[in-house]
Amino acid sequence: MQRDIRDRALLLIGFAGAFRRSELVGLNIEDLEFNEDGLVVHLRRSKTDPEGQGRKVGIPYGLAPTTCPVRAVEAWVEVLQIAEGPLFRAVDRHGRIHRTRLTPQSVALVVKKLMAKAGIPGDYAGHSLRAGLATAAAAAGVPERAIMAQTGHRSLATLRKYIREGSLFLENAAAKVGL
Repeated sequence: MQRDIRDRALLLIGFAGAFRRSELVGLNIEDLEFNEDGLVVHLRRSKTDPEGQGRKVGIPYGLAPTTCPVRAVEAWVEVLQIAEGPLFRAVDRHGRIHRTRLTPQSVALVVKKLMAKAGIPGDYAGHSLRAGLATAAAAAGVPERAIMAQTGHRSLATLRKYIREGSLFLENAAAKVGL
């Protein structure tokens, strides 16, 4: 049960924030700020921020309670019953929550396991959350500038590599000529 609550929070915040595996496992509870609009995540450091200046990432409330990243993280924090320390921790097969952080490899394994459990075909890993948000946002017509603000990409060319083949049929030239 605890592992399910943790995994839901991990997937939903990972997707909504377009976080890297290392960013997810590096989060501490004190990096979270809940407010009426959702959740502000204070990323202290990331791959593109070696100086550690940090940045804030807004995670809005989801439309459905079952897919809401904010509610999922609130539920996990409630299970943890602590105010500081690693957010995503190891949970053993007996449901005991450990003090140790998940590893980036653990994130990849959780993503693979849950995608297989959901019957979604494909080769998924930890980076799939980040690429998935970029792809889904592009498919929904979100401007690239807004996607870059969420993902933290500095380069449009790099962002476009994240937008997977799901966007092949969006604004497709052949679809617009009346064939």
